[in-house]
Amino acid sequence: MHPYSPSRLGNGRCAAATSTASTPSSPSSPRFRHCRSKFSQGAGGGGARVGAAKQSLVERVVVVLITSVFKRRGLLLFAPLLYISGMVLYMGSFSFDVDLNNVGGVVVRKRAPPGSVYRSPQVFEKLWPYMEAENNGSRHALMTAWNPKPIQRWKPCSRMSITNEGLPNSNGFLIIEANGGLNQQRLSICDAVAVAGLLNATLVIPIFHLNSVWQDSSKFGDIFDEDFFIPALHNYVNVVRELPGEILEQFDNNISSIVNLRVKGWSSPTYYLEKVLPKMIRMRAVRIAPFSNRLAHDVPSYVQRLRCLANFEALRFADPIRTLAEKMVERMIKNSSQSEGKYVSVHLRFEMDMVAFSCCEYDGGDEEKREMDVARERGWRGKFRRRGRVIRPGVNRMDGKCPLTPLEIGMMLRGMGFDNTTSVYIAAGKIYYEAKYMAPLRQMFPRLETKDTLATPEELAVFKGHASRLAALDYTVCLHSEVFVTTQGGNFPHFLVGHRRHMYGGHAKTIMPDKRKLALLFDSPNIRWESFKQQMQDMLHHSDSKGFQLKKPSASLYTFPMPDCMCKQMEGGNEDNNSTQLK
Repeated sequence: MHPYSPSRLGNGRCAAATSTASTPSSPSSPRFRHCRSKFSQGAGGGGARVGAAKQSLVERVVVVLITSVFKRRGLLLFAPLLYISGMVLYMGSFSFDVDLNNVGGVVVRKRAPPGSVYRSPQVFEKLWPYMEAENNGSRHALMTAWNPKPIQRWKPCSRMSITNEGLPNSNGFLIIEANGGLNQQRLSICDAVAVAGLLNATLVIPIFHLNSVWQDSSKFGDIFDEDFFIPALHNYVNVVRELPGEILEQFDNNISSIVNLRVKGWSSPTYYLEKVLPKMIRMRAVRIAPFSNRLAHDVPSYVQRLRCLANFEALRFADPIRTLAEKMVERMIKNSSQSEGKYVSVHLRFEMDMVAFSCCEYDGGDEEKREMDVARERGWRGKFRRRGRVIRPGVNRMDGKCPLTPLEIGMMLRGMGFDNTTSVYIAAGKIYYEAKYMAPLRQMFPRLETKDTLATPEELAVFKGHASRLAALDYTVCLHSEVFVTTQGGNFPHFLVGHRRHMYGGHAKTIMPDKRKLALLFDSPNIRWESFKQQMQDMLHHSDSKGFQLKKPSASLYTFPMPDCMCKQMEGGNEDNNSTQLK
């Protein structure tokens, strides 16, 4: 029997109806013949020819596509698809698991991508015995954390030359309102000094806005030393404590009556000279509120130097803050006798509002989700419930956007070689479920201190209820540590990193964790201790290599004070020929 005979492949009547359309050398498929006969019955002979043409076109397209795969150009076309498919398989997005309780046998289950789930407690349970075995190591990590490069030494040089003529007559008064927390206020103050110098204006001591989050009613003089600030700038910018009476009378003795200029964020010096200065000259006083982030990062060098002068020399904390902070630093040094007075400080951002804002999930289950929903609605009413907004905790974790827990910070530091004799200072607000989350960190570092353990209740009493003043204590203790660890960004670490560069010869002495990498490592309960240690050592060395960094045009001077606020020195203390000493 012929292999394509109707008796074997299909309906004989269908084949007979289309036999005249078949060729002896290439018989058509019975399925195609069946479709064409049905089409011809409904539409006539013309319809059959159209159907055949369409089918023939589809066949040709399929053949061309298949053939192109085997050609070089075809492979290039399919390369993205092949790459994506390979990554999906590699990352394990899907897995085929056998469910013995299922009669069907094989089921497809979605597997969480690596790094998307909080499994740090399981990793700690696995690695803790190895950490214990390395306690009281003979080679203390604080002694070898940084690899100094003498040829890269820098020194502060932010003061500008002073002319005998003194400052020209003022063009008017500049009033600004600083909003936010401690370091956002600091940013506003320093930028206001720079703008006042640019406009040749007299700066009125900034007004502090009562922030809805910080809830701190402190005024400038409660946090910063006014008696030091004003004379420190007198050769560069005129500063007064309050607006003179005759100017205030012009506005009915009400500062709120002074025109408030709505200056756009990151405005250029040209904008201030062309838009703000004429109004200041005409009205004798202008007000800018709020003022945070109202001056561009990239400005002329003489404007940058005013920022440097204000931040690193003119601004210092008020006497009560400075006195207690110095005592706390002395106590940390005394507690760190086994490491020659050196200690580690950590800016821990694991307060409830930070955890809620990050939209990350930990190990609190449904109760944690409910608490976070309430906290988000309380702090940012409606923001997280907008139409179209989707919260993806796993994606946030893989992207390195989740606040590190105290447990994760402890494991990271132990992996870097800091043993249980290391003194650690934690700068933080109220930790989310403090008893639960801080316990493993204390287990790894028994010599752990906070402002509440380092200072007495009586010493802290005058600061309670004033978040900015408490933050100033943390800032000072962190500033003088041998190692500073930043975990979640924000103005606190940005200012502190730059301040430490200014203090320590240009090196930040700061650990900046790769949180994407950590998310993968903390999601590997079977990871080996030696492998984990190597990864942590690499992360420490990377932070060391990034300690010396010059400011890029779009970057903040407060984080990168070189070269605007510092001069480079050659080995032996000689200055680089390319740098200019500012006196």
